[in-house]
Amino acid sequence: MSRDSEFEAEASETRFATASAQPRGEPVAGSDAATPEPVAEYLKRHEHKPLLRFITCGSVDDGKSTLIGRLLYDSKRLFDDQLAALEKDSRRHGTQGERIDYALLLDGLAAEREQGITIDVAYRYFDTDKRKFIVADCPGHEQYTRNMATGASTADVAVVLVDARKGLLTQTRRHTFIASLLGIRHIVLAVNKMDLVGYDAAVFEEIVAGYRTLAGGLGINDVQCIPLSALEGDNLSSRSPNTPWYGGPSLLEHLETVQLSDQRSTSGLRLPVQWVNRPHQNFRGFVGTIAAGEVHPGDPVVVVPSGRRSQVARVLDANGDVAQAHAGQAVTLTLVDEIDISRGDVIAAAGDPPEVADQFAAHLLWMDDAALLPGRPYWLKIGTRTVAASVSEIKHRIDVNTQERLAAKRLELNEVGYCNLALDEPIAFEPYAQNRVLGGFILIDRQSNATVAAGTLDFALRRAGNVHWQHLDVDKAARARIKGQAPKVLWFTGLSGAGKSTIANQVDKRLHSLGYHTFILDGDNVRHGLNRDLGFTDEDRVENIRRVAEVARLMADAGLIVLVSFISPFRAERQMARERFDAGEFVEVFVDVPLAVAEARDVKGLYRKARAGQIPNFTGIDSPYEAPLQPELHLHADGENVDALTQQVLAYLKLER
Repeated sequence: MSRDSEFEAEASETRFATASAQPRGEPVAGSDAATPEPVAEYLKRHEHKPLLRFITCGSVDDGKSTLIGRLLYDSKRLFDDQLAALEKDSRRHGTQGERIDYALLLDGLAAEREQGITIDVAYRYFDTDKRKFIVADCPGHEQYTRNMATGASTADVAVVLVDARKGLLTQTRRHTFIASLLGIRHIVLAVNKMDLVGYDAAVFEEIVAGYRTLAGGLGINDVQCIPLSALEGDNLSSRSPNTPWYGGPSLLEHLETVQLSDQRSTSGLRLPVQWVNRPHQNFRGFVGTIAAGEVHPGDPVVVVPSGRRSQVARVLDANGDVAQAHAGQAVTLTLVDEIDISRGDVIAAAGDPPEVADQFAAHLLWMDDAALLPGRPYWLKIGTRTVAASVSEIKHRIDVNTQERLAAKRLELNEVGYCNLALDEPIAFEPYAQNRVLGGFILIDRQSNATVAAGTLDFALRRAGNVHWQHLDVDKAARARIKGQAPKVLWFTGLSGAGKSTIANQVDKRLHSLGYHTFILDGDNVRHGLNRDLGFTDEDRVENIRRVAEVARLMADAGLIVLVSFISPFRAERQMARERFDAGEFVEVFVDVPLAVAEARDVKGLYRKARAGQIPNFTGIDSPYEAPLQPELHLHADGENVDALTQQVLAYLKLER
């Protein structure tokens, strides 16, 4: 279903409800007033009205919820029962004394009403004779910046509110920056609460001058500045006599007339495949929402990233076959040829396909309490495709107040950075400025499945087709066969002092005596060479494990049994290492002792120095250790001797000569 269809469904369910819920200012069925317009005629008249999605954003208490509530009230889009509930809630929760508190129309959560703030994004639907609207009321508090980004991701226009008494604040600048980052190029600067500064034109002009400088630096040239009072209704739905010095449109007039670019004409067909519909053996359709362009039966198409070509046989929507479909419509395509297409592939115009790449430069808004660490693996979801990805480098962090580029090794909550991304496989993409669907993405934590970042792709760092695997006649199987063994990676993890290196060394000796080909990668030894440039921050620990995992993979390819002895404190990095090996090759060995036992074995004096503050970021003291949840081997190293623990490892491997 298209966005327009969703809106019409909403309208048909609400606008023509029972007579007791009739909108103010419209006749009630069965009354002496004029007969209301029939449903079918109303829907037909409004079918082709354009839809505008906009957000209200800015700092806390700038009046965003009040503005939308008053806009709905003034445009007579409240039902009688809604109005009665609003008046009742205003007496109970309102902040305006005996007057109506319009913000309560948007602040629906109990916590929002108790605190008088907006927490979540609230969406409202309304229309006028000229346009249909979906408005998102975004929270102003910094800790809810991620919610604001969610609302902005689908918006065409941003209404940025500024309290006339306070001027431009940090959150105003942050929201404007995020709006520009997410491709919003139409901004309304709503200087609110003008009634509290006596409708002073000088105050308005000073704020406007500062904001135009900010917007210009972000490449936003379309800024409509409006002085208003959301509470009093000045310049909201009609022009106010209280601002005779202002000659521009009211907010509603501007929203009804703002001209938006039409994405349909910017590129050829782009259909990210969401689902392969196979109800029976004679039908195979590819379902999705068209992200750009148009499609007709007979059009030549190419499937990316595979590059297979075919021709469109049929185009179907919810009602059956259609002669054409365009951006925003949900459709099913069938093709002339039987070719392999899966969820996440993109069906594109054969003469204008999108690029394919696996490394990118991208802007990233970090939205998690735990910092972004380069090298840590995440899921990247773009369009209908989900792939493994990591941030390979943070080029710089961006100060949202000054747009200054600052050096950074990590990104904290609500920070914006410019980063390099590395994906495990190539994807079809377009720069975000050209296509939001194929250029916008989110990062997902692989342990918790929480969304931790939102980002926009700028360009490819390397075309995926430029680098290929070189075929080698002597492969891993051949190298292992001549050694008479199967490659394995035994990954020993645990606290410092748990006994990892001691057990790994003993296992190595036993395997060597049995004639097996082995090698040990020990954490301390590797830091003398390969990883001598790395410290012990979380960022360096991630890179430490990434490098060792790659070396271990090369050794496994050589047919060796590799024993890796590293604290490797984070589950995400151990999972990343595991995914570099074939099924059954990676064996996680958790050498488990209580912290007190590990500290008592402190032959190197590391725990003592860490507790004295001489070694920062020491695992178990001021840096966490995330114990394995389901290791292949769990060795309780505080209750058995080394020989017994070694025998447990050998018994698991079932190696004999």
